[in-house]
Amino acid sequence: MSKSLIHSYKLGGKNIILDVNSGSVHEADELTYDLLAGITPPFLPELDEDILNRLTRFYTKEEIIECYDEIKELYKEDLLYSSDIYGDYAAKSVPSPIKAMCLLIAEDCNLRCEYCFAEGGDYGKGARKLMPLVTAKAALDFLVSHSYGRENLEVDFFGGEPLLNWEVVKETVRYGRELEKTYKKNIRFTITTNGILLDDEKIDFINAEMSNVVLSLDGRKAVHDRMRVYEDGSGSYDEIIGKFKELVKRRGDKDYYVRGTFTKHNLDFADDVLAIYNEGFTQISVEPVIADKNLSNCDYAITEKELPAIFKEYERLAKIIINNHRSDEPRLNFFHFSVDLWNGPCIIKRMRGCGCGNEYCAVSPDGNIYPCHQFSGVEKYLMGNISQNNFNFEIKNEFASANVMTKPDCSDCWAKYFCSGGCDANNFNFTGDIKTPVKLYCELQKKRLECAIAIQSAEYNAKSAED
Repeated sequence: MSKSLIHSYKLGGKNIILDVNSGSVHEADELTYDLLAGITPPFLPELDEDILNRLTRFYTKEEIIECYDEIKELYKEDLLYSSDIYGDYAAKSVPSPIKAMCLLIAEDCNLRCEYCFAEGGDYGKGARKLMPLVTAKAALDFLVSHSYGRENLEVDFFGGEPLLNWEVVKETVRYGRELEKTYKKNIRFTITTNGILLDDEKIDFINAEMSNVVLSLDGRKAVHDRMRVYEDGSGSYDEIIGKFKELVKRRGDKDYYVRGTFTKHNLDFADDVLAIYNEGFTQISVEPVIADKNLSNCDYAITEKELPAIFKEYERLAKIIINNHRSDEPRLNFFHFSVDLWNGPCIIKRMRGCGCGNEYCAVSPDGNIYPCHQFSGVEKYLMGNISQNNFNFEIKNEFASANVMTKPDCSDCWAKYFCSGGCDANNFNFTGDIKTPVKLYCELQKKRLECAIAIQSAEYNAKSAED
């Protein structure tokens, strides 16, 4: 079992204290902040004389003792230095029914984005393929048969570019609707697209059938067109921006995300978030490109040298969002700052994250099953094949056991119950081990969490002031 933890930091003029195990957040005055900085878990019921003597240079003895008594009350209420109950569940972590599937409906793409982890759409396999309808249907059959007691299922159409295999997308959805009736399931379809092939018919079908849609747009035109290019090197911004606007306009209140990517070339990525917002989109995500073994010689991938600039930019973006939420403008939601401190995910999700390889799997055009789309083509983690009706439960067990308690670098990290140990695919791609997190990703994740908590704290204070 991991020890009690708190995380203290300053952001936006506030002193913020997070109690890791309970998830409680406190805004502290300077004395409380300084006092907590000197306390090393486990929490002691009496004030340490060394701490008292150190702080009497700045505060009176009476102030310090009174503050410590208030901290002690929070400790008794399990709101500071709270006990860790999650560890008890780690030993009981067992494989779960499969509830979500990514269909690599097209291992091909009409763009050649320079940073693409799928290496232009074919995942480095050297052959571009579209998934046959028979394989897509068999994949849905597999999902239903392995979902056991789960009623709500998810299927994501991914690529490459899914719209290259549009007829199969449509027929797969129709087949899924038949399965829903037969097996009393509810299938939530989603799709990710670069938008090149969007037209009125596709927009209407997506808005009618897809519970969520992810639209790839990097921000400002110059930024987008530098990386998201056709095979001849020309940019794609002008081709897609109007189509994305039309899709979102017709979509009403259904979910969508505009997903961008930032590199070393646009460390002022808050301006790209604003550029996307100013085009009328409110649900936005931008992801960093980190240098892995395949990108080690590129000139655009994020390295440790860029972290200070990125941290400042995340803080700038957090201030922009706080001001936006206080205004009468449409609410700007940034994916990485969206943390629910009130009704957050269940214990299992906090420990295991997305469920890659356990509750979630991906199927390639040839029917091969992988833990997720980013493992496509990785022989070590080939879990089976849809048409051959075989499945490697040992791999499923390996991923089911991957949680923050079994990842040594995560067990004592303050962010563990928010990031769930990081992305297993990123861990494997960068370190060769799904249980070894990528330090650079960890630092980015922790900064985003600090900003997210600060935003929620500001919103809570604003609402309390109104009430």
